[in-house]
Amino acid sequence: MDQLTEGKLPLHGVKVIELCAVAAGPFCGMLLGDMGADVLKIEPPSGDTLRQWPPITDGFSENFASLNRNKRSVVLDLKRPEDRDLARALMLEADVVVENNRPGVMDRLGLGAASFAEQRPDLIFCSISAYGQTGPRASEGGFDLTIQAAAGVMSVTGERDGQPVKCGVPISDFASGLYAAFAIACALVRARAGEGGAHVDVPMFGCTLGIAALQTSEFFGTGKSPVKLGSAHPRNAPYQAYRAADGWFAIAAGNQKLWLAVCQAVGRPELAADPRFLDTSSRAGNQEALKEILEAVFLHHGVDHWIGVFNRAGVPHARINDYAAALADPQSVHMGWVQELALPNGCVTQTFASPLRFDGAGFPVRSGPPEHGQHTDEVRADFARKGAAS
Repeated sequence: MDQLTEGKLPLHGVKVIELCAVAAGPFCGMLLGDMGADVLKIEPPSGDTLRQWPPITDGFSENFASLNRNKRSVVLDLKRPEDRDLARALMLEADVVVENNRPGVMDRLGLGAASFAEQRPDLIFCSISAYGQTGPRASEGGFDLTIQAAAGVMSVTGERDGQPVKCGVPISDFASGLYAAFAIACALVRARAGEGGAHVDVPMFGCTLGIAALQTSEFFGTGKSPVKLGSAHPRNAPYQAYRAADGWFAIAAGNQKLWLAVCQAVGRPELAADPRFLDTSSRAGNQEALKEILEAVFLHHGVDHWIGVFNRAGVPHARINDYAAALADPQSVHMGWVQELALPNGCVTQTFASPLRFDGAGFPVRSGPPEHGQHTDEVRADFARKGAAS
């Protein structure tokens, strides 16, 4: 697969300082790094806590590696005045600062957004927090689980009568990281037009509500909170996972034409005239009965059979893949998404690279994740030289 060269990357030349740990902030920083930004990660002496998360390969966390490629690392103890001064100098030279501390922490360190307004009015300062920089809950901390709980995700996840469960993918963390990266890219356009920087406030709570547009609009339209439906859809059917003779698969007949194709594909054309299933609304209202009817047919054959049937019928379908299968999918292989990643300990692992392409070219993994403080001496020496020169 062709890959963009460093000079062609859209954020080449952009300097980013990242003061973040675990997921939302580091994911934002990695997205900017993938796009070509020079991302310098400032870590405390104890390191980003994600460095301790398994799986650990010869002493190095693969979880940390998955969110910290294309970055450099410098260790600074921000409790020490000299290290705070260096952090401030680094931030003054940057285009973007990303931090995910609780509101007020950066201000107490003398490194808050307002402290840069006079010297660097064009600085983009992005703060990711649980609930936002102001308001009655601003001082609260939060992790993906608690934000999923607070923002309603757990109320619509799982089987109808099941206990509360979170989404298996930490969507609050990663949606917030995506919102942050998008906002930073927009702010860079404004800054480059000479219109100044911005303090970008990214509340995980709000971001998680933001991606729940279908659920919030259902509440606004009906006055009732959505409920758990398992893999089913509140407004479409057949549109869920179904059991075959040897496993599970999913089909998504999201319109009338596809529903009629399902009826023909399963050899039950009479279902199209059944009063319970005449249109999308009636099928959604009777989806449990429809599921029982369809699964009675599906249980006669295995998943491979039905994948072939719905492929020929043109009905969107999918196996229920685990991650081993998804990463080995022919489309993943064709797109070159799984790439080698060199760890600082000399081991070589794999990572899921940027899924995006510009003009047919992908985004390279320019460097593996940094060792804790790998670039500290280099950064300190650079500023010592600058201090001597001035």
